[in-house]
Amino acid sequence: MLATVEQLQQLWILQNLSSENLHQLQPYAELRRFQKDEMVMIEGDILPASLFALIEGKLQIQKTATTGKETVVRMIRSGEMFAAPAMFGDRVAPATVVSQTVSVVVRIDQAAILEAIRETPDMALRILETFNQRLQHLHETVHGLISERAIARLARLILYHAREEGTTKQQQGEVLNVQLSYYQMARMIGITYEEGIRLLKKMEAAVTYRRGGTIIFHDWELLESFAKAENLE
Repeated sequence: MLATVEQLQQLWILQNLSSENLHQLQPYAELRRFQKDEMVMIEGDILPASLFALIEGKLQIQKTATTGKETVVRMIRSGEMFAAPAMFGDRVAPATVVSQTVSVVVRIDQAAILEAIRETPDMALRILETFNQRLQHLHETVHGLISERAIARLARLILYHAREEGTTKQQQGEVLNVQLSYYQMARMIGITYEEGIRLLKKMEAAVTYRRGGTIIFHDWELLESFAKAENLE
């Protein structure tokens, strides 16, 4: 099944393309639907020379160590590209991608993308901006793992998702627009599941966790102080 022009317009890197350019890409844009917990690709897979992006849903990027320990690298939101080596590298999947909800992924042929870049050079700047943002996030993550206490890393992770995903005011308080399970948060910052539970209990004056991964904010200033490690573990 092919993507529609309207679906392609949802992708951030394509939003500056003309209607004519989008129509030229459309015959090379193949859609695939994935169910919750279905694997989109496995680390080490040889991928087709294409650009992969998420049209709707949510994807989890994870890597597995030789010991079997899984680390959640990042979450992919609708409109974002992923698996960059398929488009610009050796075509080997750098990580395992798992669908967190019913998700729709588009795969666009590499030659068609390169032609679009030739016709609209600004598109290359959008791709570079995406890579730059991810490198900055990776740098912050590595720095945190090396030099920050676990409670600071957890607070920074929650604040990061609040900035990226936003919050909604509800009866019980201000709620994060994306669910984060204990497991996901622990794997993102390099701690155990049990330690994640313990640290969230210490932070409950700032944020509370509800079953299913709901995060409720109570005191932003206090949460910021946890992120700066101004509170003792």
